[in-house]
Amino acid sequence: MRRVAIVGTGQVAVRKQYDRGLRELGVVVVKQALGETDKRRVEALYLSNMLSDELQAQKHLAALVADEAGLAGIEAIQVRAATAAGAAALRVAHLAVASGAVDLALAVGVEKMSDQVPTAALAKALDARSEVPDGKTLLSQNALLMALYLQEYGLPPDALAPFSVNAHRNAQHNPHAMFRDRQFTAEQVAQSRLIYPPLRLLDCSPVSDGAAAVLLAPLSDAQQYTSYPVEIIASSATTDRFRMSDRPNPLRLEAAIDSTQKALRQADIKLQDVDFFELHDAFSIMACLLLEASGFAVPGQGWELAANDEIGINGSIPIATMGGLKARGHPIGATALYQSCEIVQQLTGKAGQNQLDEPRVAMLQSVGGAGTTILTHLFSGAS
Repeated sequence: MRRVAIVGTGQVAVRKQYDRGLRELGVVVVKQALGETDKRRVEALYLSNMLSDELQAQKHLAALVADEAGLAGIEAIQVRAATAAGAAALRVAHLAVASGAVDLALAVGVEKMSDQVPTAALAKALDARSEVPDGKTLLSQNALLMALYLQEYGLPPDALAPFSVNAHRNAQHNPHAMFRDRQFTAEQVAQSRLIYPPLRLLDCSPVSDGAAAVLLAPLSDAQQYTSYPVEIIASSATTDRFRMSDRPNPLRLEAAIDSTQKALRQADIKLQDVDFFELHDAFSIMACLLLEASGFAVPGQGWELAANDEIGINGSIPIATMGGLKARGHPIGATALYQSCEIVQQLTGKAGQNQLDEPRVAMLQSVGGAGTTILTHLFSGAS
């Protein structure tokens, strides 16, 4: 397998609503990621999206965006993994280049959640036979996880509030963040409106629109496209039992545990080598559980990393360094690709006021459904 690097990125600001459609947003970020690259050299485009069937009545989105971007004739495939769709597209693009099947591939994510109320469509990530008929949603399942966690470890209702505080603090310096102008204290998070007890409004990522893309090439060719390539040093994907009710311990995210270990073995590094962690903080409880499952905290102590600001820019394991899903926004199909762009910014020293101190290794972890599918990617600044 060949070593693979990100050699171009593109992202638009995440917004509550865009007037432009999916294809227009996709074209913008494709052009940004390509930069001065000759379009004729691009061989494949892998596009991630979760909701276009239901919200925009549009299938076959990858071929549509490829055509609109002037790339008709290339391989163009839509990739899905529910709320981890962006990471799945990144993995497919990585494997395509690593295998030698293609030499230049785009991973593109685009989502418009504002066109209709997305709750019912999001619930399709759960079991349509035994969960959805009972009224379960991704919101209710994460609320259940939070209730179990607070009860299991005897914590107060506001124990997870610092996760949101950290995300919003970091978002203020990210020009692409939806909530760059919204800062909150832990008290404000704890007093925000109850959405689904014990989850409050500020425990949850917002409905949003956006698009992001990365361009991948063999590391050996990377200097043809950029002076600052970032290598993808590992890519792994794992699943847990589909339904939360079938898991012996829902608070133990087995897929995250396995996916992390697979990625670390691929990269031949230790967890201690990871300098920052862009995790799937769609809900504060998921951020906490992923920190524990990945090994940065023992079970029941992930919340302490947030309480002690160890997840901050100057902490021992920074997360959501550009605002995360919570404050940058979570346009689902694009989310992991936004995070990939942000990782490139950090590893190339271009993160502005959010710049970490000489980071070398980054971890990206994405969640499909209620902890069912976990994808983990590791990145390193290529020398």
